[in-house]
Amino acid sequence: MLKKIVALLLTSFSVAAVAVPLGSQSVLVVEDGTGKILLEKNSNVQVPIASLTKLMTAMVVLDAKQDMDAPISIDKTDVDMLKHSTSRVPVGAEIARRDVLQLALMSSDNRAAASLGRTYPGGSGAFAAAVKAKIRALGLTQTVIEEPTGLSPNNRSTAADLVKMATAASAYPEIRRITTDTKDIININGRKVEYHNTNRLVGAKGWDIGMSKTGYTEEAGRCLIMRIKAAGKNATLVLLNARANSARIGDALNIRRLIAGPNAEPKVMVAGGKRHKKAAKASTRRHRRAS
Repeated sequence: MLKKIVALLLTSFSVAAVAVPLGSQSVLVVEDGTGKILLEKNSNVQVPIASLTKLMTAMVVLDAKQDMDAPISIDKTDVDMLKHSTSRVPVGAEIARRDVLQLALMSSDNRAAASLGRTYPGGSGAFAAAVKAKIRALGLTQTVIEEPTGLSPNNRSTAADLVKMATAASAYPEIRRITTDTKDIININGRKVEYHNTNRLVGAKGWDIGMSKTGYTEEAGRCLIMRIKAAGKNATLVLLNARANSARIGDALNIRRLIAGPNAEPKVMVAGGKRHKKAAKASTRRHRRAS
């Protein structure tokens, strides 16, 4: 009997929570394939998700199987009048739909994302209905998406739901490819313009990233979805509401170390209460660009 009790205690200690300092307010890291939770912090708290929304926009657009070579004319109605975020995509430009999708996902351009919703078969109303249907199909019970860019603070979800959304999005080869491109050159009105990935970890030394999407608005803070591979292990991570980009990057680094730890089987982790040192330094500069 005593041996059984000791064995039980040893087992409980082997999966004991290890504190990991994180600057993001909501975090979830899940082992791909098994669904095992490796790290969790406020994963069921519903918060604004900013441009993580664009993963849903991309899925709905790709599901519609529109002609990806067809040109989309960027309209003045695509201009952000809510946050007044900047864009290097001029009104009046005619861009192939595949390049518009590239701009929306890789460089998180809001005009591009808005135009994808506007030119959806049946218009913006049909796009909104398709998004709602996709949310139901994926079982995202805590997700509300009202528009395609993520600029609205009413686009809300939880880390738990976003892991499901990330898993679904990663099934699309186009989304995997676009979100892991470091840069691309797009023809804008006859001029070749270079655009870059908003996630500076894509292409960085030591990172094996299978899918990526950043997000930022004042309400949502710095957000990140990634599917990564480290030490032969695959995992999906969601970071929501980090107060600074340095905190978001620091959290991603800590998570990669966690996954690639010395043990063959990652331990179940619980996020510590302390914020990353750099996250404690709140940015006083107002950011105009939402990503």
